[in-house]
Amino acid sequence: MTASLPAAASRDAAELAVSQPLAVRGAGRWRGLVLPVAAIALWWLLSRADLVNSALLVSPEKVLATAVDQILGGKLWRALGASLGRELTGFAIGTVSGLALGVLLGLSPAFNRLVGPSFNTFKQISLFAWIPLISVWFGLGDTAKVVFLSLAALVPVVVNTCDGVRNAPPKLLEVARVYQYTRWQTFTRVVLPSAAPAIFTGIYLALIYSWLATIGAEYLLVAGVGIGNLLIEGSEHFQMDLVIFGMFVVGLVGWLMNTLARLAERRLARLRGQDL
Repeated sequence: MTASLPAAASRDAAELAVSQPLAVRGAGRWRGLVLPVAAIALWWLLSRADLVNSALLVSPEKVLATAVDQILGGKLWRALGASLGRELTGFAIGTVSGLALGVLLGLSPAFNRLVGPSFNTFKQISLFAWIPLISVWFGLGDTAKVVFLSLAALVPVVVNTCDGVRNAPPKLLEVARVYQYTRWQTFTRVVLPSAAPAIFTGIYLALIYSWLATIGAEYLLVAGVGIGNLLIEGSEHFQMDLVIFGMFVVGLVGWLMNTLARLAERRLARLRGQDL
């Protein structure tokens, strides 16, 4: 009887150790809602008590009514579809170009000596400093916005891809030489897998930067339809409910992109682990 007590105690301790992290993780998910809920509650109280000019800080009810009108009327979907179309196009062009340039910079010392200094100078130029030149060359339409978004996505992909390729573990490269891998085999079996985390970080940053740049491009290159144009419309007509609703949409879309990118990263990490 006495011998079974320690075993039971250790079993209970093990179950507690397993359940506690799950409980902590579950509570952690909900803790992130504390600040937004508190902010909305404070916003509602200030608007109900008329402590702030209602023209500057409209009530949550009015923003909700505007949201329903924008959603049911289809205006939100047209604006969101146009913005996401530009964002994904610019993201794709910038990412593919960045992967190619980053690999070349990381693999070829001669190419790096030739192009590296120019690229390092190029990446120091503020993204929005390109707006005047792009608007003159490409106008104010979708082409100019896609070019701008491509530049936003290009730099983080090039930098992270180049670093990942260049920092392949020397021990793995030595093993590849021992097994007499060709250059292509060394790249695909050693360099690329070891650089994958850095490359994915660059792609993740490109996705976020291109979405932020989408709103800036639509705000500065005002021709066309988009979420940025929705914000401009609300600002010009002093419709704070439309402005606040547009900001909520921008934040929600950015959060969804961040969440999907993290899920994809975890999925790829699991697949890489299975392959190993």
